[in-house]
Amino acid sequence: MTSHLEITKIKTMRYLKHILLILALALSSFSQAQDIPDRPKQQVLVNDFANVLTKSEGNALEKRLLDFYANTGNQITLVTVKSLNGSDASSFAYEIGEKWQVGKKGFDNGIVILFKPKTRDSKGQVFIATGYGLEGAIPDATAKEIVSNEMIPYFKQGRIYEGINQASSVLMGLAKGEFNHQQYAKQRSSSKKGTFGFLIPLFIILIFSFIGRSKSRGQHTMGSSRSSLPFWMLLGMMGSGSRGSSFNDFSSGSGGFGGGSSFGGFGGFGGGSFGGGGAGGSW
Repeated sequence: MTSHLEITKIKTMRYLKHILLILALALSSFSQAQDIPDRPKQQVLVNDFANVLTKSEGNALEKRLLDFYANTGNQITLVTVKSLNGSDASSFAYEIGEKWQVGKKGFDNGIVILFKPKTRDSKGQVFIATGYGLEGAIPDATAKEIVSNEMIPYFKQGRIYEGINQASSVLMGLAKGEFNHQQYAKQRSSSKKGTFGFLIPLFIILIFSFIGRSKSRGQHTMGSSRSSLPFWMLLGMMGSGSRGSSFNDFSSGSGGFGGGSSFGGFGGFGGGSFGGGGAGGSW
């Protein structure tokens, strides 16, 4: 039979293990919190810690985001990092939003765009985290569509600025209420259908091109060259039309929003809070 002393020792050991586990979890959480970049003393909306943007690109994006904030009060910040330090992109983005207090207190109208570049040893990752106040305008499914449609296709080509800029345009339009997430989804669906519809005349011209070639088989005349010209012209048109995002109807463009500033200059992040909304992706 187990003596009372042995039972006491077992209970003591279990208690110590429990305490050590709590301490380990606390230290792990503290370590993860330490990995999140501190809010810069000179607060700006473009925080390119990974140096993936040129100076002119960073300045252009900063101006767009500042103009957007001045006219709407909504804050969108870009944060690029070289590593996520073992964290998942969603937690990292949320922690930045909370730690930096992106958005205005009481409105929680902040958005964090987190970007980690692709390296030889790791995939590239991006995440859009939305504050409480913008989760209705930008649902998780819509954030996922923006990542998949507006960002990753550019990132795969190494065009980092273009992907971030295009996504920013859509996020601004949604947050400002220029269009809603249903309209965005409908426009994206129409764009895809339009791309497939473009294949029909392509096949028709291809058929006539082959017919023309078969009639002039064995003859190297200018007429046979002309018969294939429309086909290659159409291919060129498709190639130029398919570059980048096909979502242009709702794009806010590269300029500002016009009108005067209603919210003044950017004086720093103002106490916004995040509740877990958003989505991301990798390439």
